[in-house]
Amino acid sequence: MFENDSELDGDSNPPLTPKAARTRTAIRDAALRSFREHGFEATSMRKVAADAGVSVGNAYYYFPTKTHLVQELYVEVQEAHRDAVTPLLAKTADLTDRLGVVFRCGLDQLAPFHGFAPSFLGAMIAPESPLNPLSSESGPARDITVGLFRDAVTGAKNPLPAEFAARVPQALWLAYLLLSLYWSYDRSAGQARSFTLLDLALRLFKLGLPLTRMPLVRGPLLQLLDLVGQVGK
Repeated sequence: MFENDSELDGDSNPPLTPKAARTRTAIRDAALRSFREHGFEATSMRKVAADAGVSVGNAYYYFPTKTHLVQELYVEVQEAHRDAVTPLLAKTADLTDRLGVVFRCGLDQLAPFHGFAPSFLGAMIAPESPLNPLSSESGPARDITVGLFRDAVTGAKNPLPAEFAARVPQALWLAYLLLSLYWSYDRSAGQARSFTLLDLALRLFKLGLPLTRMPLVRGPLLQLLDLVGQVGK
């Protein structure tokens, strides 16, 4: 068993000692394994502590609640999302295709959790929950995903006008949240309906691209994007 590792130096955000870092990693890894294998509801702090070989008190020292451990899962999934997307974006310069890569890879990374998705959603739905995707606690994972959409937009051969390119990534992230919600309850084989919905949405997006260069509709479209962007703040 690990000993209690609370010996940290006196800064307001003190760095972990090597021993403390190992303990924190063991707790985190045990929690992520349990979330993948058993879902949110069946994962308890007591189980995580036992699997990590630490006391329950030590587990709570590093992660005050189970939701703090879920934040670690959020970041890990989005880091894997980024790792999967990056080489694929290098293979295509078409804007719509690049966006499709980000959306599809995101759903692929979520696939191992599909059976447990409703229990995670139950924990996320409360506005005050730190698991809410719009919360400040979810910022690190959210920033990764918004960054992927930004990379997809700015690296395209058919770029959007600058004022649209600055606003669209946030709107695409919100679209990804809605798609993920639909996917969570999609019981079709391999969640095929979700991917069909995505294909249709991407087709509509491509058809609508010329509108970003039409003077009569540019203003209203930018206002709409500004409104959507407020939701994510």
